[in-house]
Amino acid sequence: MSTAPIGVLGGTFDPVHYGHLRLAEEMGEALRLDEVRLLPSGTPPHRSAPEAPAEHRLAMARLATAGNARFRVDEREVRRAGPGYMFDTLSELRAETGAARPLALLLGADAFLEFAAWHRWHELFNLAHVVVAHRPGFPVERWAERMPQPLAREYSARRMQQPLAIHLSPARGIVVVPFTALDISATAIRDMLRAGKSVRYLLPEAVLDYIRSHRLYS
Repeated sequence: MSTAPIGVLGGTFDPVHYGHLRLAEEMGEALRLDEVRLLPSGTPPHRSAPEAPAEHRLAMARLATAGNARFRVDEREVRRAGPGYMFDTLSELRAETGAARPLALLLGADAFLEFAAWHRWHELFNLAHVVVAHRPGFPVERWAERMPQPLAREYSARRMQQPLAIHLSPARGIVVVPFTALDISATAIRDMLRAGKSVRYLLPEAVLDYIRSHRLYS
């Protein structure tokens, strides 16, 4: 059984697109993750409800990840009743994987800046490392200056200079990893679909076929 870290990428995936997949791919490679789990949210506590029902978002995520052996779609948040808090998800994963297996919560820089507003956010560090996917050309110092003080203190205390150091402990660290940020958003894709514009090459063809066949976002 592998002891390499498991990456966790949550989101509404409404719909899943190449921006999500590229982030997952690059973090998986850079951090030598054993797998990256995409977790479509059920009832997200920090944002409005997704447009597409959970079953469709799960199906699209499965289609998008079908050709990648490192990717896995985890449906636990969709199946959970009530708000889907990452604390509950990581607690379950920690119980399943054991105390020693590294877990890595994958976040974009924008999501990380909001991290101190998350449910039981301080305790998340006890469950996983936090990996911040960072756009090259947008210096870390610029977004670091925007952190609220409680998060800035955690960032300063927990920052690991070597990303692969997450292999050496199960949790508690923060690493920043550059990646190829694709300027694609699910909101823009939905708006383009409603306007009758082409969204080819923004998301996998199988996902686009699914959207058309189920008449989503129209």
